Amino acid sequence: MTEIDLAHLKQWEGTRESHEDVISLATAQAMAATLDWQELPRAGDVLAKPGHWLHFLATARQSDISTDGHPKKGGFLPPVPLPRRMWASGKVDFHSSLHIGDAVRRVSTVKSVTHKQGGSGNLVFVVVEHEIFTGDTLAISDTQNLVYREDPAPGAPAPKPMTPKFEAEFSRTVMPDPVLLFRFSALTFNSHRIHYDRNYAINEEGYAGLVVHGPLSATLLLDLVRSELPDAEIAHYDYRAVRPLIDGNAFQIQGCRSDEGLNLWVVDHEGAMTMQAKVVLK
Repeated sequence: MTEIDLAHLKQWEGTRESHEDVISLATAQAMAATLDWQELPRAGDVLAKPGHWLHFLATARQSDISTDGHPKKGGFLPPVPLPRRMWASGKVDFHSSLHIGDAVRRVSTVKSVTHKQGGSGNLVFVVVEHEIFTGDTLAISDTQNLVYREDPAPGAPAPKPMTPKFEAEFSRTVMPDPVLLFRFSALTFNSHRIHYDRNYAINEEGYAGLVVHGPLSATLLLDLVRSELPDAEIAHYDYRAVRPLIDGNAFQIQGCRSDEGLNLWVVDHEGAMTMQAKVVLK
């Protein structure tokens, strides 16, 4: 079991960095094509949510990439000495819209580093807050929860499956083939090998196949809102991954109305929920 020096890792709390970018027409159109839109967005259009995830991308040099495809540890994020890193959950507040062509700035802060002992061993949670500005106006507050964990023991059981608590009012079927996963990896400049290197995903990290990106599932859920409720104005989005989603079998993105807005979820081909989310409407 890896020893965790939490006092050392907590030195990263309060670490801050700032990046500038421009909301790219080419990137917005590439994402729309990946989501199979009939019409592509144009310059000046409102950026579809959560399109800000395709900007401010980490651009580690090739020599700074680890064997798993992630950038080497250290720098802005704490150097957690555990082999697996996942974007586990998050919440986004949309204060105002971004438009294609906007000059934007993101200020990122490591808010907390915590350690827990789980059934599978050590877990380290890192909470990062991103604030995105157009000029001096705060447009988006985006809090992301990263979890670092140890490799599972050989033969360890998969997480207990959960089923949706609600009946779907609208649904879409998605086939997560390698082309879809490759395109999303390219759009997010995500080189983690579990999304495109089947041998690595199975033999090194113990998955049953290629892993569908958590942010892709979260993006597809908001795209379901866009297509089913085109006039809906989203104020808040809260999402959590609950089980790995593997390629090769179609899955369902589903949702229903709630008192505040919408309940959303993803279920795999066996009926197990892999992500759950909530949307609050303005």
